[in-house]
Amino acid sequence: MASSAMKFVFLSSLLVFLTCVHSVSFHNLSLRRQASILVSVKQSFEASNPSLNSWNVSNYMFLCSWAGIHCDNMNISVVSLDISNYNLSGSLSPAITELRTLVNLSVSGNGFSGIFPPEIHKLARLQYLNISNNGFSGNLSWEFAQLKELILLDAYNNNFNGSLPLGVTQIPKLKRLDFGGNFFSGNIPPSYGNMVQLNYLSVAGNDLSGFIPSELGNLTNLKQLFLGYYNEFKGGIPPEIGKLINLFHLDLANCGLEGPIPPELGNLKQLDTLFLQTNQLSGSIPAQLGNLSSLRSLDLSNNALTGDIPAEFSALHELTLLNLFINKFHGEIPHAIAELPKLEVLKLWHNNFTGAIPSKLGQNGKLIELDLSSNKLTGVVPKSLCFGRRLKILILLNNFLFGPLPDDLGKCDTLVRVRMGQNYLTGSIPQGFLYLPELSLVELQNNYLTGQLLEEASKVPSKLSQLNLSSNRLSGPLPTSIGNFSSLQNLLLSGNQFTGEIPSDIGRLVNVLKLDCSRNNFSGRIPPEVGNCLSLTYLDLSQNQLTGPIPVQIVQIHILNYFNVSWNHLNQSLPKELGSMKSLTSADFSHNSFSGSIPQTGQYLFFNSTSFVGNPELCDSSEKPCNYSSSSPSEDHNQNGTRSQVLGKFKLVFALGLLLCSFVFATLAIIKTRKVRKKSNSWKLTAFQKLEFGSEDILECIKENNVIGRGGAGIVYRGTMSSGEQVAVKKLLGINKGSSHDNGLSAEIQTLGKIRHRNIVRLLAFCSNKETNLLVYEYMPNGSLGEVLHGKRGGYLKWETRVNIAIEAAKGLCYLHHDCSPLILHRDVKSNNILLNSDFEAHVADFGLAKFLQDTGTSECMSAIAGSYGYIAPEYAYTLRVDEKSDVYSFGVVLLELITGRRPVGGFGEEGLDIVQWTKIQTNLLKEGVIKILDKRLDSVPLDEAMQVFFVAVLCVQEQSVERPTMREVVQMLAQAKQPNTFHMQ
Repeated sequence: MASSAMKFVFLSSLLVFLTCVHSVSFHNLSLRRQASILVSVKQSFEASNPSLNSWNVSNYMFLCSWAGIHCDNMNISVVSLDISNYNLSGSLSPAITELRTLVNLSVSGNGFSGIFPPEIHKLARLQYLNISNNGFSGNLSWEFAQLKELILLDAYNNNFNGSLPLGVTQIPKLKRLDFGGNFFSGNIPPSYGNMVQLNYLSVAGNDLSGFIPSELGNLTNLKQLFLGYYNEFKGGIPPEIGKLINLFHLDLANCGLEGPIPPELGNLKQLDTLFLQTNQLSGSIPAQLGNLSSLRSLDLSNNALTGDIPAEFSALHELTLLNLFINKFHGEIPHAIAELPKLEVLKLWHNNFTGAIPSKLGQNGKLIELDLSSNKLTGVVPKSLCFGRRLKILILLNNFLFGPLPDDLGKCDTLVRVRMGQNYLTGSIPQGFLYLPELSLVELQNNYLTGQLLEEASKVPSKLSQLNLSSNRLSGPLPTSIGNFSSLQNLLLSGNQFTGEIPSDIGRLVNVLKLDCSRNNFSGRIPPEVGNCLSLTYLDLSQNQLTGPIPVQIVQIHILNYFNVSWNHLNQSLPKELGSMKSLTSADFSHNSFSGSIPQTGQYLFFNSTSFVGNPELCDSSEKPCNYSSSSPSEDHNQNGTRSQVLGKFKLVFALGLLLCSFVFATLAIIKTRKVRKKSNSWKLTAFQKLEFGSEDILECIKENNVIGRGGAGIVYRGTMSSGEQVAVKKLLGINKGSSHDNGLSAEIQTLGKIRHRNIVRLLAFCSNKETNLLVYEYMPNGSLGEVLHGKRGGYLKWETRVNIAIEAAKGLCYLHHDCSPLILHRDVKSNNILLNSDFEAHVADFGLAKFLQDTGTSECMSAIAGSYGYIAPEYAYTLRVDEKSDVYSFGVVLLELITGRRPVGGFGEEGLDIVQWTKIQTNLLKEGVIKILDKRLDSVPLDEAMQVFFVAVLCVQEQSVERPTMREVVQMLAQAKQPNTFHMQ
């Protein structure tokens, strides 16, 4: 009996032991297999994060401690793989779907591309799938029905295309679905209204069209709904959206919506955010929106809404942001709006509001941003705007406000930007106002301000960069403390009554770009210290009472572009050193008391003759001989005869020498061409699409009689390939294949060659050897917009064609700025870099290369200032940096060219005036002014369209880059220009 018991105990123990051994063995086998799968997945990555060094099969026993890995409670199975933001690239291997126990898979925020593994349906336990912010492409034809446990599917910001997948409607537990930021097209399927369990849905930022299905009103569990941003829906907002009673965020911005705002939206009592901006909504704001008691942010801007602000808005006690700008609202601003207890941001600019600004505005102590500009407001500026000492932005420009500036503004230490120009303000500038610590921009121009600028020697305002006090009635001397404004970039004081000497402290403004002291009563000498303002590009001291010579220290300013000292009492001779300033393209010395001879060297040879008139004692030796000699007329005759003989002989010798040089150069060119062709086998051809020609065909184009353009970056040749295809070949100047920058060029060209967009000139190929780099582009038979617009054919460029060109060029730039990877700045947007095909369709050219050429330090390719004269954004000259808003400014200049038919510079009467300044002077942003500047060659122009295109142009050329729209916004606004009555300039 005892023996049997012992036998039983032994067998039981053996069974437990074998089970444990089997369990450990199975455990180890499972870990090894999963480790092998993960290593296989890792091998498909092109770039690997050092954190993934732990991913090694030999390390499988510690699999559950690997980076990004989380196992179940038994440490047997991988249940979570999260490698978000690991800076990985390459593809994602289908092997990942062999990890059948995965519950969470997140690869977001990397650089993965290609097709996402469609075998994902094999992960039957998967609950969370996040593949956002990558470059996955293709259509989503997964077997969604097998993902029965899936709760979250986030595919935001990839390159998926095709129709929105219907299969997602078969996922029973799905609560969050994000297909935003892709290239899906077609309609939103009505069956999406069957996913009643959803609490988050986004299809924003795609290419969707059709109507918003009313069935979405069935998604009563939705809390957030995003449908806008570059989708183009027909019709309006379905009233059924008002059934989504749990919704707290509704974003339908920028998606082509028309018609009225449905009053049913007033049923959304939980709504926190309502964004309907940048559509074509019309009618009045429904009073029912006053029922949205939880609403914090309301943006209805950039539509065609009319009427008053509803009185019912007084009930929106939680409202912090109210944007109604760029509409057609009228009437007075309700006092109830000013009394909203939590209001922080109020932007009502560009409407037709009248009456006074509510006197209690700001008394809630919360106000941070206020923009009421471009209305018809009257009365005084309220005293309580900065009551809570939180106000940062105050913009009231272009109204009919009068009376003094509130003294309290001089104590508002939080102010950053103040724009109150173009009003009827009187009185003095409040003490301390210009010296506020956070202030970066002050515009008080075109008012009736009086008094002096007070001395504040102890204060050092380190952030003020823009100060415009022009066209007022300010008087007295300029305080020496003006030198304390160390960050000042624009100082505009013209058209006042300042007196006394210009203080030498002006030389401490080392960052100033533009200094305009014209049309005042300054006296004394020009301070030599102005030569310390090394960032200066524009200096206007005209129409004052200045005396003495021009200080030679001006020569120290190497990037000075515009210099005007006309209508003063300056004397002595013109400094010959100014001729060495290659950046100085415009100068005016007229109506002074200069004497002696005009120097005949350097830039003096290029100045307009009118730049020297009104100086009786100044002579031009080439036109008006300077009479310094007392010789008799007969001696002069003999001397002149001798000079003529010598000059005649010199001309003969010079002509013969020139002929000989031409023969030598022509011979050398022929020899070099033959050598190039002999060495054609040394040329490397990189094709970016299928080509029917080779490097020899390209080299045949490089002939002088094929030249169709020359620029700072290179020479452009037209050529016809053996297949009959026409191409444009650009020979890059100043970069050798063997230079240290070659790798950068190759990488840059590879990037440019991958770009495919209808409105961008295609780069077909790159041909290079050790000495030369050739870019081969598709040929544009109608040349550049600049050539057509400013040439004989400009009159045939009808208004409709011009608007289409504007929209197409904007789309090309928008693609470069927002959709390329990496994003590309053009840096030289101008009408000559917008090419036209046979149908006059616009294509953006010469993008991307400007930055590379500057980075190489190639002086032949880039001037001191990137871009072209007349198109350069004002901030570049003092920061020497550009961003996408610099391109936007240049594009605004192109729009003004299309509207006016004028070139960017020249022909505007006043010296130094460009198209931007001239347009603002001529129009004052008034409707009848725009009619005055329209190209006279145009037969008929739809006024509404012209107003909208002009409005977009004005936004693009704002002096402050932050006030310019993005190219995406430009495309949207220009598209609306072709729809009548969308915008009206007042």
